Amino acid sequence: MDLSSLHFAPGAKKKSKRVGRGHGSGLGKTSGRGMKGQRSRSGSKTRSWFEGGQMPLQRRVPKRGFTNIFKKRYEIVNLDDLKNLKKAKLTPEDLYNARLIRKKESRVKILGDGEVSSSIEINAHAFSKKAVEKIEKAGGKAVKL
Repeated sequence: MDLSSLHFAPGAKKKSKRVGRGHGSGLGKTSGRGMKGQRSRSGSKTRSWFEGGQMPLQRRVPKRGFTNIFKKRYEIVNLDDLKNLKKAKLTPEDLYNARLIRKKESRVKILGDGEVSSSIEINAHAFSKKAVEKIEKAGGKAVKL
């Protein structure tokens, strides 16, 4: 095999349509655009969401409710997830390094699902009541940031 034996795959190369070259070509006169109308004109472009002047879907669907843009969102970590971490003091950065939370700068809330075996100091932005009880029962500390 050498360079002179290379060929395109069958059907890979296709001749372009030559429109507007007489009615014998099959694409003469109106060049496959039909008669009148928006898409028959030159330079005609419409966005993919344009509905031909019909009331757009975004405006037809009723709007309800309210989204609070100042809502504080927390990443949740259960006590059960912390059992594999062998540290006396845990910070959100440690949880990020252990891949228990997605972003380093996000707020962390500790929930009480699971048990705490050793005394551990946990620094987080929020705790559930059950989580605080279990941490303090094991001799640990729940520090709010």
